[in-house]
Amino acid sequence: MLVNKYLNAAERVFVTLSLIVYSSGPLPLLLSSGAGQGIDEQDSVAPVDYTLQQTIFFINYFISLFLLTIRWKKSIYTLSKEYSIWLLMLIALGSIAWSYSPAVTRARSIALVGTSLFGLYMSARYSMREQLRLLGWSFGIIIVLSFIFALSNPHYGMMVSGVHSGTWRGIYVHKNVLGKTIGIGGLVFLLLAMDTKTQRWLPLTGLGLSFCLLLLSKSSSSMINFLTVLALIPIFQTLRWRYQLMIPTAIAIVIFGGGLSLWVNENAGMLLGAIGKDPTLTGRTDMWPSILEMIWKQPWLGYGYNGFWGDWDSPGSYVWYIVNWTPPNAHNGFLDLWLDFGLVGVIIFGLGFCQTLMRGLKWVRIDKHWVSFWGVLYLTYLVLGNLTESSLAIRNDLFWLLYITTAFSLALTNFAPDEMSAEKS
Repeated sequence: MLVNKYLNAAERVFVTLSLIVYSSGPLPLLLSSGAGQGIDEQDSVAPVDYTLQQTIFFINYFISLFLLTIRWKKSIYTLSKEYSIWLLMLIALGSIAWSYSPAVTRARSIALVGTSLFGLYMSARYSMREQLRLLGWSFGIIIVLSFIFALSNPHYGMMVSGVHSGTWRGIYVHKNVLGKTIGIGGLVFLLLAMDTKTQRWLPLTGLGLSFCLLLLSKSSSSMINFLTVLALIPIFQTLRWRYQLMIPTAIAIVIFGGGLSLWVNENAGMLLGAIGKDPTLTGRTDMWPSILEMIWKQPWLGYGYNGFWGDWDSPGSYVWYIVNWTPPNAHNGFLDLWLDFGLVGVIIFGLGFCQTLMRGLKWVRIDKHWVSFWGVLYLTYLVLGNLTESSLAIRNDLFWLLYITTAFSLALTNFAPDEMSAEKS
C-alpha cells in the first residue's frame, strides 16, 4: 500500500511537470537566453539548440507509453471510445508520402502521436475532476514562476523593447503565449473554486492572479476570449432548466446571437480600433486569401503535416512573397489544419469536435457539479483562440493536449451523474 501511495504521487508529479512543459514554458525562454525581444533582427533569428527540450518530450512519450502499457485494458477501452483523433494521427503519419517536406513531416508527426499518447494516458488514468486539480497545480506553478521571472529578471519575464515593451511574458517567449495560456488557467481556477467547499481561497487566489497576468500581458485577444467564455457560463447554465423553459430560451439566445453577430460584422473596424487592433488583425486577413488560394491547389489531403510552412523553397513562401513578411503559420488554426490534413482531415476533426461538444453539453445538463462545465468552456476557448492563432493538431502543445484529454474523457462518460462524478481508481 505504501509503495502504491508513492507511485501515485510520482505519477501526479510527472503529469504536473509535463503539463508545464507542454505549455511551452520555461525551457524555450531559457534555452534562447531571453530572445524574442525584437532588439534587432539577429535577436529574432539567432539559432537556438532545443535538443534538451526535445529530449524531455521523448522521455515523456516513453513514460506515457509505459504507463499505458501497464494499464493496457483501460488504455484500449479509452482508445476505442474516440476515433477521430487517431484517424488524424494516421493521416499525419501517412502524409509523409505526399508531404513537401517528408523529413519534417516524419519527425513532427511522430511528436504529434507522442503528444496524443500522453493525452490518452491522462484520460485513461484520471477523472475530469482529477485532471482539473492537476491542471490547478500546474498553473499555480506557472503563475509563481511568471511573477518570479518578471520581477527578478525583466529581460526574461518581460518584453523590454519594441512595440510590446513593458508587457509581461512570464515564463514564455512572448506575451501572447502567456495570455492565451493563462486564460486556460483562469477557467481551471474558476471551476475549482466553484466545485470545492473547503480551502476555496486557493483557487480564488489563482483566479485573481491569472486575471492579473492577463492584464499585465496586455494580450487583448486572450482577454476578450477569456471574458467571452465567462459570459457564456450563464447561457450554458440554461441547459439545466426544464425543457419548457430551456427551449424558448435557447431560441431567443440564437436569435440574439445572430443579430449580435451581424452587428459585430458591420462594425468590426470600429470595435477593433477601440481595443487598439487594426482591421487586418496585424496583417492576418491580408494573408488569408493567399492561403486559401494555396489550399485549393491541394484541397483533399493538403501539403503533409507541417509540410507547408518552411523555408523560401516551401509552398508557404508564395504567401510570404504576397504579404511581404514571413509568418510561421496561418494565424488561424482551421486554415493550418486544412493545409496539414486537407479537407479529409478537416471533416474528420469537425465531426469529432461536434460529437465532443454535444457530449459536453449533455454532461452540463445531467451532472450538476461545476466540473461538468469544463468540456464546453474549454472547447469554446479553443475555437475562439484559433480564429487568430494556430493551436489545432500542434505537436507538443498544451491546447491540443487538452483537446485530446477532453475528447477522450467525455467519450468515457455514460452520463450517469453518480458515476461521472466519482473518482477513477
